[in-house]
Amino acid sequence: MRKIPLALCLAVLVAVCGHAAEPERSYVAPPRVGANPAPPFSNGVMVGETFYVAGHIGIDAATGQAASNVETEAHLVMDAVKHTVEQAGMTMDDLVSVTVYCTDLDLYDKFNAVYRTYFRGQFPARAFIGVNKLVRGARFEVAGVAVKPVGARKL
Repeated sequence: MRKIPLALCLAVLVAVCGHAAEPERSYVAPPRVGANPAPPFSNGVMVGETFYVAGHIGIDAATGQAASNVETEAHLVMDAVKHTVEQAGMTMDDLVSVTVYCTDLDLYDKFNAVYRTYFRGQFPARAFIGVNKLVRGARFEVAGVAVKPVGARKL
């Protein structure tokens, strides 16, 4: 008869009966505008050491719509992403992946001219995806994933 090592028995027992604790979650809620109810999403969610940044658009605070100037809209959307990342105690350089949705792929170079100014180190991995339409007449929507550096503070 074969003897099964105790460590293997314990590992199987833990795998079958126990489960790893769920990572802690923290949320960055979107700002409320006037008396309007909060939208049904969070601007970002921290799960463990990973921060998921919701899609942001470049809204002109005065009109509630996308900025009329392309470069202004690009700055507004990147400022919104930066603000959300900073609320999680991180920086733009902690982003490891970014997705940009754009209604006009001819704006690629104009967007990049603004985008590159938001990073000091290496750029995150990125996709630039053409879409037919975005909410509130936006040309750009930006979402991303950041990883908290070792030793950084929690939300």
